[in-house]
Amino acid sequence: MLKGVEIHYFAAARAAAGTAAETVETVPDTLGELLDARASALTGTTDAGMSLRDVLEHCTFLIDGRSSTRSTPLAGVQRVDVLPPFAGG
Repeated sequence: MLKGVEIHYFAAARAAAGTAAETVETVPDTLGELLDARASALTGTTDAGMSLRDVLEHCTFLIDGRSSTRSTPLAGVQRVDVLPPFAGG
């Protein structure tokens, strides 16, 4: 287990998480494990009724500014950005 990762939620992820950002003091080894833990802990929904777990299925993730997948290790990571699909032009 690692210590101290900031998670920043955007758009629908922020709505479902109920916060724009949080610091998780003790985090698991991979991004996927972290996301699963946060989806279980944060039980809010978007205005459309989507849970954080639902929203995460459609998100892109940046770890310290780099595109990442659920299998990405979190060793030495300081920040995770959770980015749902955006609309607009």
